[in-house]
Amino acid sequence: MPAMTRVRVRRAVPGDAEEVLRLRQVMIDSMARSSPATDWHADALPVLRAKLAEPDGPFAAFVVDRPGLPARGGLSAQGGLSALVAGTIEYRIGGTHDPHGTDGYVFSVATDPDARRRGRARACMEALLEWFRERGAHRIRLTATAQAEPLYASLGFARRPDPLLELRL
Repeated sequence: MPAMTRVRVRRAVPGDAEEVLRLRQVMIDSMARSSPATDWHADALPVLRAKLAEPDGPFAAFVVDRPGLPARGGLSAQGGLSALVAGTIEYRIGGTHDPHGTDGYVFSVATDPDARRRGRARACMEALLEWFRERGAHRIRLTATAQAEPLYASLGFARRPDPLLELRL
């Protein structure tokens, strides 16, 4: 395993949107039954840029730069990204354990294959968890692959029986 170095995490900005989408596709491509299609990126890009431009909005993405290397698409002023974690805060009607009803959701956790096992996803997750804390979230949810589950368990996440149902419109 490569030696771990100090990881510098920062909040993603609108100029990172193309690289954020590229890393989201890295995550999608690693999942079972995923589609390799990228035609949706064109429609997603302006929405993502707008969300990244809202510093006080309910969405945040934290990233690690890949210094000295051009972005795979050649479009990132920062020289490309090597890791990404994104999340959102949503309101739910309060309950016994959280009268304020503030839930955090983690998604799009991705690290380029050649940059893994260096603490980058962990550092991004820690930044996102702090962002959730600052906004009063008391419950954070995510879905994980078996490969990623040890990272989340080490951060305190626990598997729950989930009666989740889904409908696509």
